[in-house]
Amino acid sequence: MPERFYNFFVSNRGIVDNVIRVSAPTRIDLAGGTIDIWPLYLFHPGACTLNAAISLRAHATIEPREDGQVELISVDTGGHVLARESSSLDGSGQLPLLSLMAREFGLENATLITRGESPAGAGIAGSSALTIAACAALARWSGHTKTDAQLLEIAMNVECQTIRVPTGVQDYRPALYGGVAAVELRVDGIHRVALDVDPADLTQRIVLAYTGAPRNSGTNNWEITKRHIDGDRHVFDCFERIRDTAAAMRTALERGDWDEVGRQIATEWDNRRRLAPGVSTPAIDDLIARAMAAGATAAKVCGAGGGGCLFCYGPPAAHDRIAAALTQGGARVLDYRVETDGLRLGEPA
Repeated sequence: MPERFYNFFVSNRGIVDNVIRVSAPTRIDLAGGTIDIWPLYLFHPGACTLNAAISLRAHATIEPREDGQVELISVDTGGHVLARESSSLDGSGQLPLLSLMAREFGLENATLITRGESPAGAGIAGSSALTIAACAALARWSGHTKTDAQLLEIAMNVECQTIRVPTGVQDYRPALYGGVAAVELRVDGIHRVALDVDPADLTQRIVLAYTGAPRNSGTNNWEITKRHIDGDRHVFDCFERIRDTAAAMRTALERGDWDEVGRQIATEWDNRRRLAPGVSTPAIDDLIARAMAAGATAAKVCGAGGGGCLFCYGPPAAHDRIAAALTQGGARVLDYRVETDGLRLGEPA
């Protein structure tokens, strides 16, 4: 795996007036979600997740101050923290994620500002993308050279400290590298393998829409994780099917067999619905029915389900009809593309 972050670190392009601007893409999870939470994948040899980075980005900006203080600002939530020094931040107040990251990197005499382009609770890894962007900006500002593996470890662990339940490993890699990839979940470590998929081919087959209801993936995934660890055979069997579906979809993507990709997305959604009640809702079911009537061949909720974003898959000729049907059903269709770039330095504020 190339050292993407190291290359980012040594570049000065895009740094103006000592202001650092960084962005990272969110993602659509195509198959194999939730099984990427440690230690679940250890019980399912051959497990992998498939995802595609998308152009809805998370942004982090660090600006110098003159009073020696540390300021944290979330444009999305309106949250604001001002402290004399980052060592006093413990994550117990406002903006716990930003506070823990600022403390980890020893931010001083600076303002950290974050914002996201994705809706809140969308299920497309907006918080993970923001964490990667903020960690990269903080490392660059503080002069901490990190490898990709170190950056990924810090991002995952700080987000876990914030939400207080285990996090998956797949969401940080699209934010760092971009593109379409398989994340292989093996005993000897996590291995990202880029897939040779034309981004335009995938984009024109997927309509992404926000259902209007946010979801709480930490709670949903933790309940499922506990049931698996406690020996729930139903949950175990669901994960076996999730693993097998991800493998079959990977093969279809690599062959460019778009009809088979659609069949596997439909199977993935069926597996996902079996995991736990609440993965789907009457509103989601209605949107999917509308999309299918308009020409979609498959659909699934992004992330843990229960709300957030829904994506509908179908032939390119049906794309506009599917989008119109989702809009008429009350969803907000999102303008996006599959993103080949991961972490970027020098984005606009």
